[in-house]
Amino acid sequence: MFIQTESTPNPRTLKFLPGRDVLGRGSRDYASVQAAADSPLAQALFAIDGVERVYLGGDFLSVTKSEAIEWPHLKPHLLATIMDHFTASRPVVLEADEESGEDDTVYEGEAAEIVKEIKEIIEARVRPAVARDGGDITFHSWNGETGIVRLNMRGSCAGCPSSALTLKKGIENMLRHYVPEVNGVEQVV
Repeated sequence: MFIQTESTPNPRTLKFLPGRDVLGRGSRDYASVQAAADSPLAQALFAIDGVERVYLGGDFLSVTKSEAIEWPHLKPHLLATIMDHFTASRPVVLEADEESGEDDTVYEGEAAEIVKEIKEIIEARVRPAVARDGGDITFHSWNGETGIVRLNMRGSCAGCPSSALTLKKGIENMLRHYVPEVNGVEQVV
């Protein structure tokens, strides 16, 4: 098994491509070992000193490290753990349900059409580009009164120094161009 690695815009996050499906469909973002209770792979990665966050995507995973450790010391342990996990055919997650990250708001009428358009743009234009960098951005909510779209940033996007710039200059400008009702974009914290 050969696992490729790619750097990401976040210097503390590295993207791993095992050459096979990780989740196949959907994604999971774990900020702690406690949150990773449903993922044997994420738990194994958190057992390595210096791992702060694990993101599982369709065909890749990304790992965010602490400032205290350097990649040359951490990367071999991560590669060995990922390889051992897949060669032993262990499950990546124990449950099939993915958390959407959306709030519980039910949108109706014109707001429902606006939200549908926002979600389509994010799905078609934003998520594929962000996934290439080892992260994910998903819709959280829309405030029709203020025109603010709230988004979840996961994987290498969470805590990335350039994520604020990407959010404001890239995603906000795109959404404002295609959906005139959008006045701004915020990250869900």
